[in-house]
Amino acid sequence: MIAPLAFREALIDLDAVAANTARLRELTAAPRLMAVVKANAYGHGALAVAQAALAGGADALGTADLDEAVALREAGILAPVLCWLHDPEQDFDTALEHGIEVAVSSVGQLDRLAQAAEDRGVRGAVQLKVDTGLSRNGAAEAEWVPLAQSLVHHAARGSLQLTGLFSHLSNTSREEDLAQLALLRRAEEVLRAHGTPAPLVHLAATAAALRLPEARLDQVRTGIGVYGLSPFDDETSLGLGLVPAMTLQGRVAGVRRVPAGTGVSYDYAYRASGETTLALVPFGYADGIPRAASGVAEVSIGGRRHRIAGRVAMDQFVVDVGDAPVAVGDPVTLWGDPTTGVPSVDEWARWCGTINYELVTRIGHRVPRRTVGGAAGGVRA
Repeated sequence: MIAPLAFREALIDLDAVAANTARLRELTAAPRLMAVVKANAYGHGALAVAQAALAGGADALGTADLDEAVALREAGILAPVLCWLHDPEQDFDTALEHGIEVAVSSVGQLDRLAQAAEDRGVRGAVQLKVDTGLSRNGAAEAEWVPLAQSLVHHAARGSLQLTGLFSHLSNTSREEDLAQLALLRRAEEVLRAHGTPAPLVHLAATAAALRLPEARLDQVRTGIGVYGLSPFDDETSLGLGLVPAMTLQGRVAGVRRVPAGTGVSYDYAYRASGETTLALVPFGYADGIPRAASGVAEVSIGGRRHRIAGRVAMDQFVVDVGDAPVAVGDPVTLWGDPTTGVPSVDEWARWCGTINYELVTRIGHRVPRRTVGGAAGGVRA
């Protein structure tokens, strides 16, 4: 039985997630693939996506925060999970309790993880994250030797075991990325010189995994590609053989016929040029729709595209459908798989002056995620 279309929802195709994961393995031929499911799996729903990605061949999962990783463990995920962005006073005991790999970016973090492991009487798994040029999270080059020395000390005490070394690329240019790769290799040499070689070295996210073979190393970390979206301005999902997993859709909440000159939404940024029909769509900036979409973005109703008329409000926006036969309750699609004729999230990104990553991750909690395909098909979250 097909579930009735919701007032508003994000439909998540888990078969697409699994197929995208398998496709990325095929394209990269990397020894290992980590599916990055941070930020609620880029807005798609972390648990269902994690299960689908693992079914598609992912070897491990990645999150930013420890809480995200713990939630996966508590839901029954047994695959390796790595987290890498921590509260300055993070209690690492929770990570040890749940068998989660922790990436550290400072001697202070390393020492706190080691102390938590000693207190619990276990050996903690740790990866080192180093900064190779992005100037964000990651240990600066001056910290690499102290980190290696501290790691040797804690390993000798039996509290920590090094499981990996990694960094993140800026994707500025091939030359800049190769320079970052060279720095990562230097960090690898520092560890080796201290008698603690990294068993796993990784650098490439989706973009580099696809276009910089030198950066694939022992593992690739694929985020946006798992969701069927392209990290490139000059290459579509279709061109990469990926299928967008999210369809943002709902039902027309209202329809009215109006005369020429009728103003629409705040500030009357749009006025009807002639007698026309206006359709009300129940998505607003509270649901993650950018105000920048006002007057430029399009939706699909009844197989035809219609542009947003006037300002996007908190809960709703209006489209001018002209004389199209639109009725209350009709399905409306904001974005989805463009091969079906609906707008793509990439089109929305261009209209709004942003990137596809931002649009899918900002969809709010008021929009339920409904899954199709996979083991969890039909679940609303």
